[in-house]
Amino acid sequence: MLTQMHLLLPRRGFGLIGAIFFAMAVLEWFTAVAQLQHRVLDLHWLPATATWYGSPEGDGSDGGACGYGNLVDVRPLKARVGAVSPILFKNGEGCGACYKVKCLDQRICSRRAVTVIITDECPGGYCSNGNTHFDLSGAAFGRMAIAGEGGQLRNRGEIPVIYRRTPCKYRGKNIAFHVNEGSTEYWLSVLVEFEDGDGDIGAMQIKEGNSREWLEMKHLWGANWCIIGGPLKGPFSVRLTTLSTGRTVSARDIIPRNWSPKATYTSRLNFFS
Repeated sequence: MLTQMHLLLPRRGFGLIGAIFFAMAVLEWFTAVAQLQHRVLDLHWLPATATWYGSPEGDGSDGGACGYGNLVDVRPLKARVGAVSPILFKNGEGCGACYKVKCLDQRICSRRAVTVIITDECPGGYCSNGNTHFDLSGAAFGRMAIAGEGGQLRNRGEIPVIYRRTPCKYRGKNIAFHVNEGSTEYWLSVLVEFEDGDGDIGAMQIKEGNSREWLEMKHLWGANWCIIGGPLKGPFSVRLTTLSTGRTVSARDIIPRNWSPKATYTSRLNFFS
């Protein structure tokens, strides 16, 4: 870092205009470094095991322990979903995280890693006893094989793999907030969808339209958060903090005054926007 900064140092006779441009360049450089430090990109591959479930070319299970419901059946989640053992599920706070998974047998596996989005938990079997395990959709599992060998790879059942975290990328999507069924002005439950970057959520806060105070929401289960109080009055602003890197984004007045249960409200924001 010191070597890079040395290249930015101004020469003698720089002048006022030059000094201004120099200051702007330094600010941009530090901003770029900070953004890179906050991105959840792990270059180190770690060992794990993997299985598959559902139909051989299937997209995975409906719903799942994260609460995404029928989102797992449509793009961009379609055929990219997976369940993980508790060590990665993190009591639901690991929901939405993205991983690259690669199998190791070069006789049948390609060099290409498959990217999966965590939508479910597998609490028993291969996933028990503190093991790091991925239970993938049939389609995602088969994509790790070389062309024409997907069926043979699935026939092996459990296989050794390596994995690493990777940023989530929902092209054309922004963060959305789904108000869960059963929500009232005294109990408000929200599901977060399409969070770029880290994908996971470590904290969530909400602010009523007539207030300046951010109220802490409680992690309910999966990707669902709730707040009890009231009567709660919209419009509501929502602030998210990621679990992995602590990045924060706020959507102002995203849930309107006349909100309704089972409605989804899409923001104009995302962590990579």
